[in-house]
This record gives sequence, C-alpha cells and structure tokens, in this order.
Amino acid sequence: MTQKVLNCKLLFEKLKNKDVTAKEINEFKLKIAKTLHLKKVLSNSEILSMLTPEEKKFLLNLFQLKKVRSISGVNIVAVMTAPYKCPHGKCAYCPSEPGVPESYTGHEPSSMRGLQCDFDPYLQVLNRIRQLKEIGHLVSKVELIIQGGTFPAMPISYQKNFVKSCLEAIIGEKTESLEEAKKKAEESIIRNVGLTIETRPDWCKQKHIDLMLELGATRVEIGVQTLYDDVYKLVERGHTVQDVIDAFRAAKDSGLKIVAHMMPGLPGCNFERDLKAFQILFNDSSFKPDMLKIYPCLVLKNTKLYEWWKEGKYKPYSTEEALELITKVKANIPKWVRIMRIQRDIPANLIIDGVKKGNLRELAQEKLRQQGLKCNCIRCREIGHKMLKENIKPKLENFKINIEEYEASEGIETFISIDEPSVDALIGYLRLRIPSEKAERPEILNGKTSIVRELKVCGPVVPLGEHFEEAYQHKGLGAKLLFEAEKISLEKFDCKKILVLSGLGVKPYYRRLGYHSDGPYMAKILN
Repeated sequence: MTQKVLNCKLLFEKLKNKDVTAKEINEFKLKIAKTLHLKKVLSNSEILSMLTPEEKKFLLNLFQLKKVRSISGVNIVAVMTAPYKCPHGKCAYCPSEPGVPESYTGHEPSSMRGLQCDFDPYLQVLNRIRQLKEIGHLVSKVELIIQGGTFPAMPISYQKNFVKSCLEAIIGEKTESLEEAKKKAEESIIRNVGLTIETRPDWCKQKHIDLMLELGATRVEIGVQTLYDDVYKLVERGHTVQDVIDAFRAAKDSGLKIVAHMMPGLPGCNFERDLKAFQILFNDSSFKPDMLKIYPCLVLKNTKLYEWWKEGKYKPYSTEEALELITKVKANIPKWVRIMRIQRDIPANLIIDGVKKGNLRELAQEKLRQQGLKCNCIRCREIGHKMLKENIKPKLENFKINIEEYEASEGIETFISIDEPSVDALIGYLRLRIPSEKAERPEILNGKTSIVRELKVCGPVVPLGEHFEEAYQHKGLGAKLLFEAEKISLEKFDCKKILVLSGLGVKPYYRRLGYHSDGPYMAKILN
C-alpha cells in the first residue's frame, strides 16, 4: 500500500465516526499533502478513487459541497452554444453582449464556462463533470441542458455536431457519427438521462420538434415570457400567443416535457396582468406546462429597455413587488408543476434596475410560512429536498399512489405519483399523455397510443447497479409507476400501444421491462 493510499485510509478512519465540518476535512487534507510533500492538496475525487466502494459511499456524503446539485436524482450539466444571432431580431429587454450568445451577459456561470472553453461543447461537458466529481458528487446520470438561445434556429449540422460532442464527453470516447454516439450513450458508465433544448414558441413547430427528437431531446424550454399579444408587440418579441399554444400542443403530442419561461414586469404589464397570466398558464387547458422558470424583467445596459428606463417610460418591479407576485404564484401552483428556477444568474452590479437580491425563492418560501401557506410544486415536495432541508425520513409503508387527470393542449394528461403523505413528500412521479387528434408523429396510432413523457424517482443520485439504504432509486418504484401507466392506458383509454420518450441512457431499463425501440421512443404493445 502506497503512502498516498495509506493516508487516504487514515482520512476515512478519522472521519467515519465523527461529525466533521468542511473546514476540518480540508485541514486534514492539507496535513496529508504536507506529510507526503505533495505539490497540491488531494482532490476529493483522488481520495475517493483510493477507497473501497463502502468507504466511498460514506465519504461522498461528507464531501458534497453543494448537495442540491444532485438531490433531485440527476446531475445537471448546462452547455453553452457559440454566439448566433436570434432569428427574429432583438427583444427590447435582451442584452446581446458581443462575443456571447443572445440574451446572455457573459457573466452567468454557464456562459463564463462556455467562454473559458471557447464554446467547445466537449470541453464544457468534460470540465463540468470533473468539477462535480471534485466536490463529491456521484456522477452517473447526467441531464444535459443546451443553453445559448434558439438552438433550432442554428444550422442543422452545428446542432448535430454539438450534441455529438456533448455525448462523446459523457461516454468518454470519440465517435464517427451522432447515431454512433447516441448508441454508445445507451450503455456507457456515465449515462445521459435527458437532453433539454431552449427555443422560442415560433421555433417549436413539428419540423423543429422532429429534429429535437432525432438529437435525443426529452425536454424543451420555451420562452413564453407573457400571455398578452400587445406586450409581445411592444417588446418586439416577434411571435403571438397562438404560437405558444401551438408549440405546447406539438411538443406534448411528441412526448416532450415543457418548461415555460415567464418574465413578469415587462412593459405593458402590471401586477394584476402578470398574476392573471400565471393563472391562465396553469388553468387554461391551452397551456398547462410541466415546469416553470420565472425571470423578473431587469434593466440592463445596451437594451432598448434601458433607454425607456432613462426616459422615465419604464420601471421594473422592485424586489418587494416581485416577491409579492412570486409568493402568490407559489401559493397556487398545481402539484404537477415543478418550479425549476426563480430569477437569472446575472451579477447584481450589471443590473441597472430591478430585482437585485439573489434569494427570491427562499424569501418567497419564508413569506409563505409567515402566512401559514406552502408551495405544492414538485421541487418543494421532492423527497431529496425534504431530506436535505427538513431532515425528514419517510417510511416505506406509508407510500401511496395518487392519480390526477387533467385536460391540456387538446389531449389528456394523467399525473401519477408516489407520495408519503405523513411528511408531504413526493417520492416519484410519471406523466402520461393521451395525445390530441392533431398529433403528427408516425409512431402514434390514431387514438390508440399513450405516451409517457416523464418518469422520475426522486432523491439522491444512486449509481447504476447500486442500492443505497436511504435513497429511493433502483428499488422498483419506477417500474411500479410504469405498470400503473400501462394499466390506465389499456383499461381506461383502450390504448393498444404505449410509448416512452426516454433519455438515451435509460433505454436499457425499458428493454428489461419489455419495451423495444420505435423511432426516438421505447414502445410496448398493450394487451
């Protein structure tokens, strides 16, 4: 046993029976480096590589500096595209800084990582995975998010090469084609479990969606911003509310999950109109997205909005006004919606006017508590977040399957969840859709096919083939949800076929459950 390995073992022995702080861990790592006369302190990933699997499991929990990065069951890796002009021009609020993608300032964490790598997707993914490992995360399930504007408007060859390079960084080898990279991603050590693409409503038509599916996409983020045509015209957005409605329907009918980006505080809006827009978004069956990102409108330099602000023609929400609105939204959010993010990662010194506090979500949660209310969104109820923030331990015997059905985008959605009611925790969930009559994908038999748009078991990431006692992945819960979806599809809706839009690295899981490849989907005949 080398001296380095021996000292890593000593570190494990020192920590295994003791509650320690991050500072104490770093002090002991520094001591190891001095003892061995090392040029640098051993990284967490180096230490973990020298321990047994059981020792690793223990230390991983201590080493994780940002546990929220994987507490929802996957590791998120955001990748920034090279700068391309927006297809319609420039919105009044868009910063459009030189050398970075449209709508970004170049100072957000993801855009800075992109700049550091000269927007090379391979290097961005490789470096991000390495960073996550170094802060103690088990990187085995990666969800890619392609940022940088309207990806479908970029050259098709660029889109394909971009995704191919991302996958090559995940699988750890170069490939000859996108198809080869996708195939190898199904069985790689690190799995790609999802791919998200950002776009505009008018660049989310069926032809754009078909290419997204070819690339391996499982989710689309759509810049909705508001639900008023007069506001779209005023801020020179370049599309209509009908474009939003059409995009939502086409994406859902193709099996994609939808994240709606909303921007309260735009010119032409006020508190009442913004609140009404959120109510429409989640109550009008023309919309009803699965997830939500809220970005209060900000005044930034080099925008038309900045000129209006200087002339006294526009005033954004203050922190207090935005907080009041977001609190009301969170208090009334449906249980089938996940609020992914509240406000953008723009440094306060770049914000001329608007919300500058970086913890709006936490402030809204506190305001809800003071009012005796709570947010029922998926993120707030996920078992991983409950365990991390409330230190709760749900009981397996309390788990209960709940089913909620609702109409959306001319189809029928069924939200199936496994809950632990005694602690109000969400363990896992599935989104099942009966597509509209306008569905265009050839894999969909007219009126006789259902689509699983999402299947997720929450909680800390568990590597493939492993089982952690205080985690819920790989314990048969996903199969239980899927069986329920098959049963509902057959018995209630008389479907003869069920499709699953699955991440590339999850396809082997569905094969084991009797599914086969059918275009971009996994499929099973129901009888």
